[in-house]
Amino acid sequence: MTESTGPRVEKIDVSAYKVPTDLPEADGTIEWDSTTIVIVEPTAGGVRGLGYTYADVATALLIKDRLASIVVGMDVFAISGAWAAMVRSIRNLGRPGIVSMAISAVDSALWDLKARLLGLPLVTLLGSVRDGVPVYGSGGFTSYTTEQLQKQLGGWAEQGIPRVKMKIGTHPDDDLNRVRAARQAIGDSTELFVDANGAYSRKQALAFADQFAELNVKWFEEPVSSDDLEGLNLIRNRAPACMEIAAGEYGYDQTYFRRMLEAEAVDVLQADATRCAGITGFISAAALCEARSMQLSAHCGPSLHAHPGCALKPVRHLEYFHDHVRIEHLFFDGTLTPVNGRLVPDLSRKGIGLEFKRNDAAKYAL
Repeated sequence: MTESTGPRVEKIDVSAYKVPTDLPEADGTIEWDSTTIVIVEPTAGGVRGLGYTYADVATALLIKDRLASIVVGMDVFAISGAWAAMVRSIRNLGRPGIVSMAISAVDSALWDLKARLLGLPLVTLLGSVRDGVPVYGSGGFTSYTTEQLQKQLGGWAEQGIPRVKMKIGTHPDDDLNRVRAARQAIGDSTELFVDANGAYSRKQALAFADQFAELNVKWFEEPVSSDDLEGLNLIRNRAPACMEIAAGEYGYDQTYFRRMLEAEAVDVLQADATRCAGITGFISAAALCEARSMQLSAHCGPSLHAHPGCALKPVRHLEYFHDHVRIEHLFFDGTLTPVNGRLVPDLSRKGIGLEFKRNDAAKYAL
């Protein structure tokens, strides 16, 4: 056993907050009116770290009742060891879902804490390959009116974000007109992405792919369920050459991503550090992509993904998701705003660059 080289984790504080949406939100398969954020704050050497996930309050209880006791007392610099210990401890609970999201929050908080203790921004600790990561504006919920859809997507285009994404699939008969309205709002020079969240059948998705291509849609996310790897492969092979197929946001471990890539189910893999066991899991997903000369896109949680997005070679862009952008600006100082379509980490701030606005968050506490 190697000797400890860093301070020990002294304690882990965890809290959960439920934030109402500003408008009703829906995609092709579900609708929601609030989002829960779980925040983890480990302490070591008199320094407090910060990590988070978007999940259910049960995630916070799992961290408090199980994972905190696993990590407290461990070397804060030995993140891989802490990660492995957490994964081992949940063997009988099952890896997908809230368990991996709980590990995600703790792991990300440990990376933040390590960087703070070393006096570095996280991107510097990881090793920068770019000074900023491109973003795409994401929202365009199926619950929006056409006017709301056009205002949101058109607003991002006016801000200089060169790619935007909208939801489809709730009412398939309306989708072509909604995509056409989005194209009118953003003009010809802004890339348009669509996300069905697995709402279509294979035949529907193939038919829509041809129709969307006529409106210069470049990205078709989860045209069918992400569990249907054969269906994704079919659509990837038969969709117009100008259109990329993407999926992976529901990946909780490396095995999931490996199977998706081996099935040749996607052109671009998606991964989410708030779900896939943290920044450690996100790094693993990037390694799989790099080994296959493929690209990786970060799903949601833009403030958490900015630093690893600048440090991992396969990362193409990250999702500037309306719901999470709003919450992160409410809850944290140091959140980034896109400049020329990119998030550029502030190298004067340590760790992931965020400070928790505890008093502002208090009214949303669970």
